[in-house]
Amino acid sequence: MPDVSPVRTAARLLLGAALVLAGTGHFLLPEEFLAQVPSWFPVDGGVVVAVSGVVEVVLGLGLLLLPRHRVALGLAAAALFVAVFPGNVAQYVEGNDAFGLDTDRARLARLFFQPLLVAWALWCTGAWAAVAGRRPRA
Repeated sequence: MPDVSPVRTAARLLLGAALVLAGTGHFLLPEEFLAQVPSWFPVDGGVVVAVSGVVEVVLGLGLLLLPRHRVALGLAAAALFVAVFPGNVAQYVEGNDAFGLDTDRARLARLFFQPLLVAWALWCTGAWAAVAGRRPRA
């Protein structure tokens, strides 16, 4: 297992907690998450919200509790962030309000945050370095 700094560990734990919180939110505020399911997506929005919520909780718990598997979990979290990006685009294009994003400007700004989530997941877990075949830096 590659060495990781306390900063990376804290960032991984924060990401894990954020995913657990967000995943739980799928069941507490499903209407907010339904606003991100594209109208063209061929699966029932309620199913999408529930499944993605379970995935977020599982990934979050893994990041919190399974440090030996952090690289695989980081790759999975990054993949999740990429997979839900079309929903964020749909929220912008379709003008759906959710999470306080009630203007086109706010919904557009959120799109630029998604790559940061991908980078965060890859960096804090050492997945970026592992894929590149080197040890992560502090």
